[in-house]
Amino acid sequence: MTSILVTGGTGTLGSLVCERLRERGHAVRVLSRHARPYAVDLRDGSGLEAAVDGVDAIVHCASTPRGGDDRAAAHLLSAARGASVPHLLYISIVGVDRLPLGYYRMKHKAERMIEEAGKRGPGWTVLRTTQFHDLVFRLMAGAARLPVLPLPSGVRLQPVDAGEVADRLAELAVGAPAGRVEDMGGPQVRPLPDLAHAYLRATGRRRPVVPVRLAGKTYAGYLAGAQLTPDRAVGKITFEEYLAHRLG
Repeated sequence: MTSILVTGGTGTLGSLVCERLRERGHAVRVLSRHARPYAVDLRDGSGLEAAVDGVDAIVHCASTPRGGDDRAAAHLLSAARGASVPHLLYISIVGVDRLPLGYYRMKHKAERMIEEAGKRGPGWTVLRTTQFHDLVFRLMAGAARLPVLPLPSGVRLQPVDAGEVADRLAELAVGAPAGRVEDMGGPQVRPLPDLAHAYLRATGRRRPVVPVRLAGKTYAGYLAGAQLTPDRAVGKITFEEYLAHRLG
């Protein structure tokens, strides 16, 4: 039986990864700031040594848009190397190397740190995915609080189901370190208005969808499709199917 530590194991993705691994008969340690017995704040790394001791792999799902992913990666890598953990698997985002967002820069920096550390151990795997259906849902729900639903003009997304990503992570976690594996995208590249209308139909709301032109390098990157991976549209669950399950 393989012992696997999942950071962020109580979050949207991490909890699903834990579920998938347990279903496959693996021993799972859940690490989060509030989960006992492995309540660890990765920003300072205290308690990590005990958490990683004796595990066969680490699935690193913990992340925050507030920043600090680089510090968390540094602490985790140090503890994993000290405990001779053979495999660290990191979940990242399509476009982290092309979109100049602060959060993306931190994710990309963490990727580079993990890759560089892999020369000394632990072995590593990085999977990049497109945005989750959950994120698109929250985006639309927030925008729909207004009398009109404003969206960046010309932007497309390729949302993927978090459960399908969890399946892929569970598969990778029990395999050998594979380096940067192929990206994982949702089944459809969709203009934002299409996704907005799907959300409005599913929730029974009526709002005019208003395209808004923006400026800057980040917006230009989105217009160019830096967030998409159409050649890796391997997800199966559409946004409409996600909505039906969530709201049904």
